[in-house]
Parts: sequence; C-alpha cells; structure tokens
Amino acid sequence: MTNEMKVLAKSRPEPGLWMETRPIPRIGPDDVLIRVHKTGICGTDVHIWNWDDWARRTVPVPLVTGHEFAGVVVEVGRNVTDVAVGQRCSGEGHLIGRHSRQSRSGRFHLDPETRGIGVNEPGAFAEYLRLPAFNVVPLPDDIDDEIGAILDPLGNAVHTALSFDLVGEDVLITGAGPIGIMAAAVARHVGARHVVITDINQDRLDLAARVADVVPVNVARQDLREVEGALGMKEGFDVGMEMSGSQAALDQMVENMVMGGRIALLGIPPGKSPVDWSRIVFKAITIKGVYGREIFETWYKMIAMLQNGLDVRGVITHRMKAEDFARGFEVMRSGASGKVVLDWT
Repeated sequence: MTNEMKVLAKSRPEPGLWMETRPIPRIGPDDVLIRVHKTGICGTDVHIWNWDDWARRTVPVPLVTGHEFAGVVVEVGRNVTDVAVGQRCSGEGHLIGRHSRQSRSGRFHLDPETRGIGVNEPGAFAEYLRLPAFNVVPLPDDIDDEIGAILDPLGNAVHTALSFDLVGEDVLITGAGPIGIMAAAVARHVGARHVVITDINQDRLDLAARVADVVPVNVARQDLREVEGALGMKEGFDVGMEMSGSQAALDQMVENMVMGGRIALLGIPPGKSPVDWSRIVFKAITIKGVYGREIFETWYKMIAMLQNGLDVRGVITHRMKAEDFARGFEVMRSGASGKVVLDWT
C-alpha cells in the first residue's frame, strides 16, 4: 500500500469539488481503515458542491466529502476485536458523542454532539476512509457493494417509513427523489394498501413507477383528490411522508390527511416557512421530525428487508468511475436522475 490516495475534496470556498491526492489516514486504536469500493452521491453532497448558505455555514474548508459508501476493512486498531481485516462493510456516517443523556441511554441518533463524515469530518469520497469500529456495519454476502453504497439514504427512507404502522394503511409521499422513492418501496414491502407519491418532476415520477408498486401523481397536472376517489379512498391518507422540503407539498399533505392522520417529516425546507398550525390542530394530526437513521436499529431492519425481497436497485440510474465525478454531479443537479454511484476501485 502506498501512503497516498485519491480524494474528492471541497478545497476552496466556492462551487465545485476537486480530485486531489492526500495521505492515507492513520487510524487510532479504536478505528478501522476501509478501502472504499463504491460511493453514492447524496443531495447533501450537491449542497456542498453548490456551496449554498447551509454549506458555507457548516462545512470546513478544506474537507474530503462524501458519506455514502461500501468497501472492505484493510486495517484495524489495536483495541478493535469485533471487526476483522477482510470484512466487507458499509458504515454509519454519524459520529456520536458519549456524554449526552440521549447517547448514554442508547438513543444514539439523537445525540446533540453528532458530527458527520463528509460534512464535518473527512469523508468517503476517497480511496480510503478512517472510521470508528463502532460505526462499521458488516455487509452480508447477498448485499453487494452497489447496494451497500446506498444504505445510508435507504436508512433515511426506512427510518421515515417505519415511523408509523403502515400495515393496511393508505400512504401519501410528497417528493419523488431517491429517498422518497425508496420510502415508497418500503411502504409497499411492509404492507401499505395504497401508496401515492407526488412531485412536479415527471422524470422522477416515472422512475418511482419503475422502482415500486406505487401511484405516481404529477400535482402540476393531476388533482390529488381525483386520484383518491379513483382509489376508493373516502376520507384521505392515513400516513404521510414529506420528503420534498416544499411548503406547498406539506400544505397539500395536511389537507389530504384523515382526521388523526400521522405525518413523518424528512424533507428540509430552504428556510423558515409559514405553517397553518390551526389546521393541523383541528385535524388532530401527529407530526414527527425524522433525522438520519436509528443507530443501529434501522440498519438491522433495512438489511433484513433487503434479504427478504425489498428491491431498490432500480433507484440507481447512473454508474461511473470516480474520475467522472463532475458528470455525476451534473446529472444529480439536473433533477433527471435517481442515485449516482461512483466506483473507486
């Protein structure tokens, strides 16, 4: 092994990312070194590329970016006993603290000290990644590196979808991005009756229809109420999943929920937005904010579902070498793609 590696870094405080050479990370006694095989480009990475207000406030420069990955362990720290060299893996990209009440009670995903690889700490757009052994998620043989590289966003979808009981329920998903589409597939897999997914991007809706057994609705062209009627739904949707970050989508969701409906929010609005709280109160709607994945319960559940027939591979629409990253980001930024996976081998 040489002592240098290729990385994709935010090297300057301006739009773009740059392929550079950096030293291979040295691991500590509780870390592992992972040879990265494949990485997924995330919406967060697009924000970092664009260098928008959130990225400027959040991301230190310079920084190796990326947080969706699969690879193999090539070195372990002296204190590591439960991960071995040669283990194929993905990993939880949220690096937690150990001092908060949430963390000490095992609710790791709620720890306020959390830092993210590729956002606050060196990330996975690199040939090698240093990661605490605690964060390693072993991959079984029947989950390949390509699927392993999108487990992070699939985990967002699973965490959101499993926030409420879905068996026999009618589900509305607003936002047909890759995570929304995967959430739709999860909802059908676990027993939802009707799953309707809305967007104004017809390419994304067409992709949703190919990936999952859902009803895609372009709300710029179709009336959601008419769709409900055609499906025999008399009172509205039981469960909503807001994945778009659009205030208009949330408002439409609220109006189309049953009395006592339940909404999980994963989409992040671009700024402050007005909410008609009286409408939410009078409809007795429960709203849950969703952040990341439940560590590590979501990982167990999504791997089990993948081994039991959940198929989300169709959400991957573009595969390319890491050196072609600029084209990958161009595709992602166009809105005409699903997941883009980069190959680092």
